[in-house]
Amino acid sequence: MKIYTKTGDKGTTALFGGTRVPKDHLRIESYGTVDELNSYIGLIRDQNIDDLSKKTLIDIQDKLFTVGAMLATPPEKETLKNGKERLNIPKVNDEAIQFLETEMDRMNDLLPQMTHFILPGGHQTVSFCHIARCVCRRAERLSVTLSHEDEVNSNVLMYLNRLSDYLFVLARKLSKDLQADEVKWIPTKL
Repeated sequence: MKIYTKTGDKGTTALFGGTRVPKDHLRIESYGTVDELNSYIGLIRDQNIDDLSKKTLIDIQDKLFTVGAMLATPPEKETLKNGKERLNIPKVNDEAIQFLETEMDRMNDLLPQMTHFILPGGHQTVSFCHIARCVCRRAERLSVTLSHEDEVNSNVLMYLNRLSDYLFVLARKLSKDLQADEVKWIPTKL
């Protein structure tokens, strides 16, 4: 299989189902940002972190491929003429969202109560979590904007929302594991 097809040389690309759109189309920006997020999560997974977090991150990466596929499929192309689903993969569902919530609750039970906002940083691995969290929020914003123009599965929006929260809690957990300082944001007077 060749990686290059030359079909995008004039600034267009195909969505799942064959519709061609400009490469800067909002749908492309949405799932492209999810792909960027997936790469940052891979970077976190490559760090010296606990096995359970690595396993959870692999699950998240799998779900992000699904989210990307869901975003890459325009609503009018979701089913074939015979009525079967074109995207023949398990969709991101309530169970995937609940999994993130359960993982956050599990980690939060081990952390000190948060009393202030926390400045990103303290350790390179923690910083990667905060970068991923910000990219996740951007993916969520783009997907919400897309939902104003075209249908977007509500589970995609909920999953991205929970995932950004998960990445914040993971950053706190890894701060604790790595014995990194959490610097509280205390506004200074001008």
